[in-house]
Amino acid sequence: MRRLLLPIAIVLVMLVGGERLLDTGAPGKAYENAPRAADAIARAYRDRAHDVAVSGTGEVQAVLADDTRGSRHQRFILRLASGQTILIAHNIDIAPRLPRLATGERVRFKGVYEFNAKGGVVHWTHHDPQARHAGGWLEYQGRRYE
Repeated sequence: MRRLLLPIAIVLVMLVGGERLLDTGAPGKAYENAPRAADAIARAYRDRAHDVAVSGTGEVQAVLADDTRGSRHQRFILRLASGQTILIAHNIDIAPRLPRLATGERVRFKGVYEFNAKGGVVHWTHHDPQARHAGGWLEYQGRRYE
Protein backbone atom coordinates (compact mmCIF):
# COMPACT_ATOMS: atom_id res chain seq x y z
CA MET A 1 0.00 0.00 0.00
CA ARG A 2 2.81 2.42 0.95
CA ARG A 3 4.51 1.88 -2.42
CA LEU A 4 1.32 2.91 -4.21
CA LEU A 5 0.84 6.26 -2.44
CA LEU A 6 3.56 8.23 -4.21
CA PRO A 7 2.71 7.06 -7.75
CA ILE A 8 -0.98 7.70 -7.09
CA ALA A 9 -0.23 11.17 -5.72
CA ILE A 10 1.92 12.03 -8.73
CA VAL A 11 -0.73 10.84 -11.18
CA LEU A 12 -3.40 12.85 -9.35
CA VAL A 13 -1.24 15.97 -9.38
CA MET A 14 -0.65 15.59 -13.11
CA LEU A 15 -4.36 15.04 -13.75
CA VAL A 16 -5.40 18.17 -11.86
CA GLY A 17 -2.84 20.44 -13.46
CA GLY A 18 0.70 19.31 -12.86
CA GLU A 19 1.79 21.66 -15.62
CA ARG A 20 0.97 24.55 -13.25
CA LEU A 21 3.09 23.31 -10.34
CA LEU A 22 5.90 25.81 -10.70
CA ASP A 23 4.40 27.98 -13.40
CA THR A 24 5.57 31.28 -11.94
CA GLY A 25 7.96 30.04 -9.30
CA ALA A 26 5.50 31.30 -6.68
CA PRO A 27 3.93 29.00 -4.14
CA GLY A 28 0.32 27.96 -4.55
CA LYS A 29 -0.36 29.37 -1.05
CA ALA A 30 1.30 32.22 0.81
CA TYR A 31 3.83 30.50 3.06
CA GLU A 32 6.68 32.85 2.33
CA ASN A 33 6.16 34.83 5.55
CA ALA A 34 7.25 31.92 7.71
CA PRO A 35 10.48 32.89 9.50
CA ARG A 36 12.28 29.69 8.50
CA ALA A 37 11.90 27.17 5.69
CA ALA A 38 11.04 24.40 8.18
CA ASP A 39 8.25 26.60 9.55
CA ALA A 40 6.80 27.00 6.05
CA ILE A 41 6.79 23.23 5.59
CA ALA A 42 5.26 22.72 9.06
CA ARG A 43 2.49 25.18 8.14
CA ALA A 44 1.89 23.44 4.82
CA TYR A 45 1.64 20.11 6.66
CA ARG A 46 -0.71 21.55 9.29
CA ASP A 47 -2.91 23.06 6.56
CA ARG A 48 -2.83 19.82 4.52
CA ALA A 49 -1.58 21.96 1.63
CA HIS A 50 -0.68 20.93 -1.91
CA ASP A 51 1.26 22.67 -4.67
CA VAL A 52 3.46 24.73 -2.32
CA ALA A 53 6.92 25.85 -3.45
CA VAL A 54 9.35 25.11 -0.60
CA SER A 55 13.04 24.98 0.13
CA GLY A 56 15.09 23.90 3.09
CA THR A 57 17.73 21.59 4.49
CA GLY A 58 17.46 18.26 6.21
CA GLU A 59 19.37 15.23 7.39
CA VAL A 60 18.89 11.95 5.56
CA GLN A 61 17.01 9.56 7.86
CA ALA A 62 16.46 6.75 5.37
CA VAL A 63 17.39 5.94 1.80
CA LEU A 64 14.51 4.10 0.15
CA ALA A 65 14.38 1.95 -2.96
CA ASP A 66 13.88 3.83 -6.20
CA ASP A 67 10.33 4.14 -7.47
CA THR A 68 10.63 2.55 -10.92
CA ARG A 69 7.01 2.70 -12.07
CA GLY A 70 6.57 5.38 -14.70
CA SER A 71 9.22 8.06 -14.33
CA ARG A 72 11.98 6.79 -12.06
CA HIS A 73 12.47 8.58 -8.74
CA GLN A 74 15.26 8.38 -6.20
CA ARG A 75 13.51 8.45 -2.82
CA PHE A 76 14.77 9.32 0.62
CA ILE A 77 13.44 10.73 3.87
CA LEU A 78 14.82 13.95 5.35
CA ARG A 79 14.39 15.12 8.94
CA LEU A 80 14.09 18.91 9.14
CA ALA A 81 15.34 21.07 12.01
CA SER A 82 11.76 21.13 13.34
CA GLY A 83 11.82 17.33 13.67
CA GLN A 84 9.31 16.86 10.86
CA THR A 85 10.19 14.30 8.21
CA ILE A 86 9.47 14.61 4.49
CA LEU A 87 9.87 12.27 1.57
CA ILE A 88 11.99 13.59 -1.30
CA ALA A 89 11.01 12.11 -4.67
CA HIS A 90 13.76 13.15 -7.13
CA ASN A 91 13.10 12.35 -10.80
CA ILE A 92 16.22 10.55 -12.04
CA ASP A 93 14.92 10.35 -15.60
CA ILE A 94 15.37 14.14 -15.74
CA ALA A 95 18.11 14.96 -13.24
CA PRO A 96 21.19 13.08 -12.01
CA ARG A 97 20.93 10.75 -9.02
CA LEU A 98 22.58 11.84 -5.76
CA PRO A 99 25.53 9.42 -5.58
CA ARG A 100 26.38 7.41 -2.46
CA LEU A 101 23.56 9.02 -0.46
CA ALA A 102 23.67 7.79 3.14
CA THR A 103 21.89 8.35 6.42
CA GLY A 104 23.25 11.28 8.37
CA GLU A 105 24.13 13.30 5.25
CA ARG A 106 22.75 16.84 4.82
CA VAL A 107 20.72 17.73 1.70
CA ARG A 108 19.38 21.15 0.68
CA PHE A 109 16.31 21.16 -1.52
CA LYS A 110 13.93 23.31 -3.53
CA GLY A 111 10.76 21.79 -4.96
CA VAL A 112 7.01 21.46 -4.57
CA TYR A 113 5.41 20.20 -1.36
CA GLU A 114 2.39 17.89 -1.39
CA PHE A 115 0.67 16.91 1.86
CA ASN A 116 0.46 13.33 3.05
CA ALA A 117 -0.18 11.99 6.55
CA LYS A 118 3.47 11.01 7.02
CA GLY A 119 4.86 14.55 6.74
CA GLY A 120 4.57 15.28 3.05
CA VAL A 121 6.38 14.76 -0.22
CA VAL A 122 8.67 17.19 -2.02
CA HIS A 123 8.96 16.62 -5.76
CA TRP A 124 9.85 18.74 -8.83
CA THR A 125 13.44 18.82 -7.49
CA HIS A 126 14.76 19.21 -11.03
CA HIS A 127 14.63 21.49 -14.04
CA ASP A 128 11.63 21.43 -16.36
CA PRO A 129 12.64 19.94 -19.73
CA GLN A 130 9.87 21.97 -21.43
CA ALA A 131 11.07 25.20 -19.71
CA ARG A 132 7.54 26.03 -18.56
CA HIS A 133 8.30 26.04 -14.81
CA ALA A 134 10.84 27.44 -12.43
CA GLY A 135 13.17 24.58 -11.64
CA GLY A 136 13.81 22.86 -8.36
CA TRP A 137 17.07 21.27 -7.22
CA LEU A 138 18.91 19.26 -4.61
CA GLU A 139 22.32 20.20 -3.19
CA TYR A 140 24.46 17.43 -1.78
CA GLN A 141 28.17 17.37 -0.92
CA GLY A 142 28.76 20.74 -2.56
CA ARG A 143 27.07 19.90 -5.86
CA ARG A 144 23.67 20.93 -7.23
CA TYR A 145 21.51 18.29 -8.95
CA GLU A 146 18.82 19.76 -11.18
